[in-house]
Amino acid sequence: MRLLAISLDDYRSWHHFTAEFESGVTVLVGRNGVGKTNIAEAIVYLSRLGSHRVTNDSALVRSGCLQANIRARARVEERDITAEVILTAGKASVASVNGNKLTRSRELLGLVRVVLFSPEDLDLVRRDPAVRRAFVDELLVARYPRFASVMADFSRALKQRASLLKSSPSAMKQQSSRESLETTLDVWDVQFAPLAARMLLGRLDTLRVMQGHLETRHAQISDSGKNCSLVYEAYNSHIGKLLADNLDEYGTAHVSEAAATQAYLADLAERRGDELRRGVGLVGPQRDDVTIMLGEHPAKGYASHGEMWSVVLAMKLGCFDVLREHHRDDPVLILDDVFAELDVIRRERLAGAIEGVEQVIITVAVADDVPRQLASVSLAIAREGGEADV
Repeated sequence: MRLLAISLDDYRSWHHFTAEFESGVTVLVGRNGVGKTNIAEAIVYLSRLGSHRVTNDSALVRSGCLQANIRARARVEERDITAEVILTAGKASVASVNGNKLTRSRELLGLVRVVLFSPEDLDLVRRDPAVRRAFVDELLVARYPRFASVMADFSRALKQRASLLKSSPSAMKQQSSRESLETTLDVWDVQFAPLAARMLLGRLDTLRVMQGHLETRHAQISDSGKNCSLVYEAYNSHIGKLLADNLDEYGTAHVSEAAATQAYLADLAERRGDELRRGVGLVGPQRDDVTIMLGEHPAKGYASHGEMWSVVLAMKLGCFDVLREHHRDDPVLILDDVFAELDVIRRERLAGAIEGVEQVIITVAVADDVPRQLASVSLAIAREGGEADV
């Protein structure tokens, strides 16, 4: 696919911005603070229906304004589409395609496919499990947009259980209240377990497909000679044992949805007393982690700064390869302020790795940060002042 044009109104720092894009590499050059990353973020929003920087859409609406608007034209499977999202502070976003309002905004997922790499992606190695879970889940939805509905149903069941368990310390004081609470939890557990199983299997399948691409890309970017791999770590004991008992020779678990559902039900039964006493949910894939291995050690705590860059670059390029293979079409690759953070060797290797990609959008503060082999690309300048047409 290819992004043809984008238009922003009252989005972040921009009162108005429009740009048209060609195939190949486009470089957006402008000093820090001019709004380059805001442009990249808006493109990503059309892909994920969410920002990679904030969780609240209200932050995306320009200060003093009621709404923000993102419009883009894209060529998808040899047809041109116009996608639009209207963001209103404090309300759900409204999406449309070719002027037709969508019943649910998530119906937009899968039309505009984007892989973003930014300096913040080092958090995949450095930070807590939630960042790595989100990475896998985003790739899963990018492959299978309809899986977003499974995630929504899982989130709903998870929140309902959390709400019930929050009231458990007071409910535990009376026998009748406790019995009523446990009966209601039984009902939700029966709904929660199969949804948790589907989430787990979706993640495992995504990691299985990702692994070969990750190894190839890491060898391309790094000269350390160390293998890079992703290992799924289940938080709960019955699920953990199920996965450990069903590993293939490559270390990938293969389990059925029925078996995973039963394992989650066993974990829910085993942890029921702890959940009631503590008033929090202790079972489910929302507590799992994905360990990034570099050689025989976890990258977190062992990898040098340079090695972390190589790992994250390989993970993002691996995502690109997964989506290219699955959809038989290149997603748009966005490199937001990346080259300034890389040493010369990694700049050159990254430039070589993106050769042949249908469309790459690069943001930089200094044009000289872009490697020489990309010097003949088209250049767009992001201007300060709230208005720009490039």
